[in-house]
Amino acid sequence: MTAGRPTRAEPPLILALDVGTSSARALLFDRRGRALRGIQARVSYAPRTTPDGGSELDPQRLFAAVCRVLDGCLRRAGARATEIRGVATSMFWHSLIGMDASGKPLTPCYTWADLRSDGAARELRQKLDESAVHARTGCPLHPTFFPARLRWLATQHPETFTRTQAWGGFWEYLALRLFGSRTCSLSMASASGLLDQAGCAWDAEVLAISMIDERRLSPLADLDSPLRELRTAFARRWPPLARVPWFPAVGDGACANIGSGCVSPERLALTLGTSGAMRIVTEAEPGTVPWGLWRYRVDRRRSVVGGALSEGGNVVAWCRETLNLPGPRAAERAIARLAADGHGLTVLPFFAGERSPGWSGKARAAILGLSLSHRPAHIMRAAMEAVAYRFALLYDLLGGLAAQRHEIVASGGALAGSPAWCQILSDVLGRPITLSPQAEASSRGAALLGLEALGVIPNLRALPGGRGRTFTPHPRRHAEYGEARKRQYSLYDQICRIAPLLTY
Repeated sequence: MTAGRPTRAEPPLILALDVGTSSARALLFDRRGRALRGIQARVSYAPRTTPDGGSELDPQRLFAAVCRVLDGCLRRAGARATEIRGVATSMFWHSLIGMDASGKPLTPCYTWADLRSDGAARELRQKLDESAVHARTGCPLHPTFFPARLRWLATQHPETFTRTQAWGGFWEYLALRLFGSRTCSLSMASASGLLDQAGCAWDAEVLAISMIDERRLSPLADLDSPLRELRTAFARRWPPLARVPWFPAVGDGACANIGSGCVSPERLALTLGTSGAMRIVTEAEPGTVPWGLWRYRVDRRRSVVGGALSEGGNVVAWCRETLNLPGPRAAERAIARLAADGHGLTVLPFFAGERSPGWSGKARAAILGLSLSHRPAHIMRAAMEAVAYRFALLYDLLGGLAAQRHEIVASGGALAGSPAWCQILSDVLGRPITLSPQAEASSRGAALLGLEALGVIPNLRALPGGRGRTFTPHPRRHAEYGEARKRQYSLYDQICRIAPLLTY
């Protein structure tokens, strides 16, 4: 956890709870969306991975982590906690938990990185028109989403599947523990693969093929339907939060866009943390999006369209640990000294499988071209460039949905300490990239949406997201990376054995 000296702030305050796949955070923001310095808490954890592709969190330990960060944040707030007027939550998308009638978890919390349902996803592609499902739900048939995962559970764990009375994400489990009731926000439901995006209702055909019905899912809600009245034990534990509205969770990707000021097609958000994503927010009516991308919801009024990469900071972390690289600063200096694609390596960075744009459940990491002359820094730089090439694919698809004159705003912990990676991304994309000054973009986004729901902020577009350092592309390096991209895409097609998605 972190602590420091609070700064002046304008009430009312809102508490932002940010629950991700690797940490939980709680921060206070004022009416202008400014974080109160020093009034925050953080607890880190890690999913349990299995050799067969599993990625799980313990729901009860995750709940305990949330309680700890709320304890820590309120303790640091002191008397200012009485100025809190609501709780807003950013939550990692795609989590799935099976619960019994009392709300006790019967399964782990499966994360987006769990690939064990790939066989079920392939089976679904034989039974359904995937393009029609993608058009309605905004989601392909992939292990990330609930239809494949539910069918996998029904066949691999039939007793647990039968005993489960309620399926939902971690937000529903959290709400049930804290309030004794559960709802599923449109935002969280939209990333499940079970929601009809246009009708904002559960999709009957997909539910049937997933072997469940609406009775085993939570009622849908939007930000205008907050939960109130904490259960007695938690009301005593957190008196300032006992009766304020707790707004339904919004997906962390949508919150990151809002928090970095990317609230319209004029600003495209690039996020690089443990994993990666590129997204735009739009108020246009849901419609067909290009294959390779998804469409989720911020709320009933706004959608977020984009692509998510399973690769990001996790690839760099693997390199540092496996290759015994020096500390982050020394590694950064070594990477920055190397020429663009000077190593000649070709890397597929699929250590956690692939999501956008290929959605290949068979994709795995590969390094081609190694020789005795290569050193750890060469491999790490090649891996960072490889992730940038995947972002370039997303940008090729998203560019047609963005405004003609748009800018790219980047955020995420993996970029904050790596100017070299920021420059690589700019050179690969051939576009300037401006860093967001918001260190906690998803937390801030949740806070802004909560303040909007409270009526404190009338127009998110009028609230500046701020600007940090801008990285400008170098034409020669952009051309060199263009050739390296072709090598990666050729290797991808050979290893994954699928038809190319794009004409390279």
